[in-house]
Amino acid sequence: MPGELEFERPLADLRRKIDELRQFMQESGIDLSDEVAKLERRLEELSDEIYGNLTAWQRVQMARQPGRPTTLDYIQGMCSEFLELHGDRSFRDDPAVVGGIGLLDGRPVTIIGTQKGRDTKENIQRNFGMAHPEGYRKALRLMRQAEKFGRPVIFFIDTAGAYPGSSAEERGQSVAIAENLREMAGLRVPTVCVVTGEGGSGGALALGITDRIYVLEYAWYSVISPESAAAILWRDSSLAPQAAERMRVTAQDLLDLGVADEVLPEPKGGAQKDPARMIAVVKEKVVTALAELTRMDVADLLRARYDKYRRIGVFLET
Repeated sequence: MPGELEFERPLADLRRKIDELRQFMQESGIDLSDEVAKLERRLEELSDEIYGNLTAWQRVQMARQPGRPTTLDYIQGMCSEFLELHGDRSFRDDPAVVGGIGLLDGRPVTIIGTQKGRDTKENIQRNFGMAHPEGYRKALRLMRQAEKFGRPVIFFIDTAGAYPGSSAEERGQSVAIAENLREMAGLRVPTVCVVTGEGGSGGALALGITDRIYVLEYAWYSVISPESAAAILWRDSSLAPQAAERMRVTAQDLLDLGVADEVLPEPKGGAQKDPARMIAVVKEKVVTALAELTRMDVADLLRARYDKYRRIGVFLET
């Protein structure tokens, strides 16, 4: 099957056998329903075994699976209305970052997120979700607009990282990211982010300084990709699986380290298996978080945000 990962092949083989048996039953008229039921039970057991014991690297691979809901999919599924806004008022519009104003259960909100393509052509158009500085400046413009009009801001993160090319550096990539970090820390409106797939480097962090951080079960979030870390540490990107384990990039690691506030469960096999269900889970969590955050006055909101990030990374020496 397209997009099938190596560790998922036993499941694909079992599904194929079940389909073949069903087709044989239909063509021959022979009842093999008991055998089919046994194989289906085995498929369920094997699914639980495989997806319940994924390694860190396998989770990274899951986060990159095609068909996972994109930012625009979440917007369409969560909002009754949405007006996309474009451009950074300085250079151009960056299609790797989408944003605008939506109605979430009747509440006006600003939504911003990195956007990967749904196919090869769109991925090229959107630079595989790797934003240029104008993408982050567009995000900053929309954040300031949201603050001016008192709208909560929702962020969706799914990017391997900011675009690392010379053209991006010439236009101030690092400054654009740094300005977002500074401004997000002091935004006077509630903010929530959801890491839906890859959360790579400063390109993800530039949309991630928020009051609540939710991470999907098979998503990852780190200062660097496992391949790049392996290349730097051991000069061999093929050692990415070992790097992923040591870097503690998985959703559960992020929860344990205090980076994530909650891990959102995905359908078995990943969000791409049942996008509608995944979108519903995310919407419920975001609506609940905004209901809590909007009850806080601005001073308490900013103080809680400050304390949240001061707590991350605390350790003891013995």
